[in-house]
Amino acid sequence: MLRRPLLLAATLPAVASAQERPVRLVIAFPPGGSTDTLGRLIAPRMAELLGTTVTPENRSGASGAVGAGVVAQAVPDGGSLLLDSGGQAVNPFLLRGLSFDYRTAFAPVTLLVTLPLLLVVRADLGVTTLAGLLERLRAQPRLAAYGSVGIGARTHLAMAALLRRAGITAEHIPYRGGADQITGLLRGDVAMGFTSVALAAPLLREGQIRSLGTSLPGVADSIDGQGFPGFSIGDWIALLAPAGTSTGIISRQAEAAADAIGQPALRPRLAELGMAPAAEGPQALARFLDAERRAMGGLIASEGIRLDG
Repeated sequence: MLRRPLLLAATLPAVASAQERPVRLVIAFPPGGSTDTLGRLIAPRMAELLGTTVTPENRSGASGAVGAGVVAQAVPDGGSLLLDSGGQAVNPFLLRGLSFDYRTAFAPVTLLVTLPLLLVVRADLGVTTLAGLLERLRAQPRLAAYGSVGIGARTHLAMAALLRRAGITAEHIPYRGGADQITGLLRGDVAMGFTSVALAAPLLREGQIRSLGTSLPGVADSIDGQGFPGFSIGDWIALLAPAGTSTGIISRQAEAAADAIGQPALRPRLAELGMAPAAEGPQALARFLDAERRAMGGLIASEGIRLDG
């Protein structure tokens, strides 16, 4: 489980050789969300460094499993990459009948960024603090519905864990992506939900929603500091290739991705999106995924999270 955003490692060496094969960058979520935005920000620089085209392709559904399945079945020749998020560490415990095994179907390339989630409500709900929201939900149980970007997504797990700790039962409404989730919130289908900084920021500026807390500790408005010590569920975005891809290809792609995410011109945009660069290469990502899967498996078991939950 994420405790805090990772720091960007020392700049990786420049890509030493070109890759002529076109690369399909499969984004496991719909357009408009954090994963999609990041993919389209780094694709041009990766293409330049690899000496080929890098074409983003959205293949969303099943909490990222649809896009993951596309890359899991791709030829491991460097022509397909998967841009995925926390579902890599969650879906193995929740999804059954998949045609691939998350643990063995992919070769880690690199972690790209880590990011917190914001707990948000509509501004017209009339609550300004987490304590106020929980009090309102206890008084008016009919309001207790929340949205997420899909069953088993971090936005689902974070809200389920928080409500269970607060002793509140609520209806979970999964959406196909972050943009749809926010639309449902503004429409009044749900009262609350965790979302990304990228999606929340413009609506916060316009006064349409309010943020009641941040999912990672160490900041002034953290949920951890509002009566829920130890609460820490963040998200992340990583790059993976089909298992069997050569170490040479993986190395070049990891170096290109690290360079792309480390562009000085990109830093203000990443900060605006709430993303902390964390590109440290394939070995670091392999260790990170092992730790995340242990943590998420424990959380799902202890909180009783189910596909119908």
